[in-house]
Amino acid sequence: MLGAQLTVYRSRESPTGGIGIETFDYIIVGSGTAGATLAARLSEDEACRVLIIEAGGSDRRFWLRLPVGYFRSIYDEKVSHLFRAAPDEGIAGREMDIPRGRVLGGSSSINGLIYIRGQRHDFDDWEELGATGWRYADVMPLFRSIESYDGPPSQFRGSHGPLHVSDLRNDNAMCDAWLEAARQSGLPDNPDFNGTESLGVGAYQLTLKGRWRDSAATAFLRPALTRKNLTLKTHARVVGLEFDRETATGVRYVQQGHEIKSHASREVILCAGAVQSPQILQLAGIGPADLLEKHDIPVRVDASEVGANLQDHLQMRTIVELSVRTHSLNTQVRNPIKVLGFGLDWLINARGPLTVGAGQVGGAACTKFAHDGRPDMQLFVMPLSVDKPGLPLHRFPGFTVSYWQCHPESRGHVTLRSADPLEDPRVETNYLSTDLDCQTMVEGLKLVRGIYNAPAFRPHWNREVIPGPEFETDGQILEAIRQHGTTVYHPVGTCRMGNDDASVVGPDLQVRGVTGLRVVDASVMPKITSANTNAATFMIAEKAAAMIREK
Repeated sequence: MLGAQLTVYRSRESPTGGIGIETFDYIIVGSGTAGATLAARLSEDEACRVLIIEAGGSDRRFWLRLPVGYFRSIYDEKVSHLFRAAPDEGIAGREMDIPRGRVLGGSSSINGLIYIRGQRHDFDDWEELGATGWRYADVMPLFRSIESYDGPPSQFRGSHGPLHVSDLRNDNAMCDAWLEAARQSGLPDNPDFNGTESLGVGAYQLTLKGRWRDSAATAFLRPALTRKNLTLKTHARVVGLEFDRETATGVRYVQQGHEIKSHASREVILCAGAVQSPQILQLAGIGPADLLEKHDIPVRVDASEVGANLQDHLQMRTIVELSVRTHSLNTQVRNPIKVLGFGLDWLINARGPLTVGAGQVGGAACTKFAHDGRPDMQLFVMPLSVDKPGLPLHRFPGFTVSYWQCHPESRGHVTLRSADPLEDPRVETNYLSTDLDCQTMVEGLKLVRGIYNAPAFRPHWNREVIPGPEFETDGQILEAIRQHGTTVYHPVGTCRMGNDDASVVGPDLQVRGVTGLRVVDASVMPKITSANTNAATFMIAEKAAAMIREK
């Protein structure tokens, strides 16, 4: 990392002309979903000088831009930081991979492109948990301001925002059959998961512009880099924060083996994500006092919850073998003529399998543990099967239905391993550590099996591959989930937002106990959203920019 080729995208020299202490109004750490959005919005004010620091490099790579390329990119160490969690008894002692984007656009450049806000009640929950001003009625206009949706006009959707959102552009007979089976199982149709309701089944929407992925880098950051007041530095790793008493005044970062200081006359804003934002705070002496003292870090603020409240969605992939080989992408991708057809459909029509993301169809459902008719299970369907992204598709004609619990109770944490800022922190996931989480996930498998066995889909498959028919009792099903469950790459919550003294940041996202320092990313979520977290992270940055500019 330290010896990587330096790339500096800027339209003018830094305020000091290069080496030395540079001065900006705002310094943003991280160019991911939140950082790129925030930099673009703050730099709209020509009087503000904004610096954004990114540990990775350019996103100008074919597999990053091609929608289905997420399959190759998410575990590619050239663009993804592969954190590894500690062994977790909840998943049979396995160590979960936690890939996070280390590239312009961050995880929005490597994720599965799914654009779904979450249930409206998710944000009402935030306000009830102390995030005043973050209820659904408050944030819905911000969601609209972010997006340009290419579907039917709606009071719930935006049409003039920087981020392009598209309906699914691929037709698949097996996905259609699964949707009909889901309807036979009692789930209603849902034409827009970002509309009035989350319950029901339908097609997922994706962040697509034309035939290419639209990320935070392409939608927000790259257009903003034409402005003279925005400076971007890549291959630059932040190693510390600078303070004048209780006020954050800048950052130290390493670039090409040299440590450089930058001064912020207004604010330092951490947008480094749920793993690294708490790490940076802890290194700066803001965190649990006993942890900091263990690593000989002077305690600036004894903040016990920095790094706590880690939440993630644990998904269970179920796989069946289809009865007709040609109905699975596993088989189709091994046919050169089919692959050529996919390429032509993408090139000419901007449609087809090359435009899909991590799920084609799916929806939200209720198990017997759901409250007030609010879904507690999210479903994702793909007409293929694989052990994990980046590996070859299975040789048999597979079909996958993944599911996860919308709001798990289990909580993990992120803590320093040492005072070395270049060493990855310790991540403890603590999956399936409550009875409700275990029971809900077991019921989820029963729900998925019910849809597989509905009349519209049962004739299309021969055998259940994962978990397999031998897993029948609740205990056996839970053991299968512990063995096969994987992350959906949604870590959040480690810099919890609230109005209580224990919260890491207030509803204005300013870090408690100091001034001039905010956290703006998924780590501030007090409670994980019910579905994918990327859309909500865009919204967090949009709201933060409005609050900062108003101040």
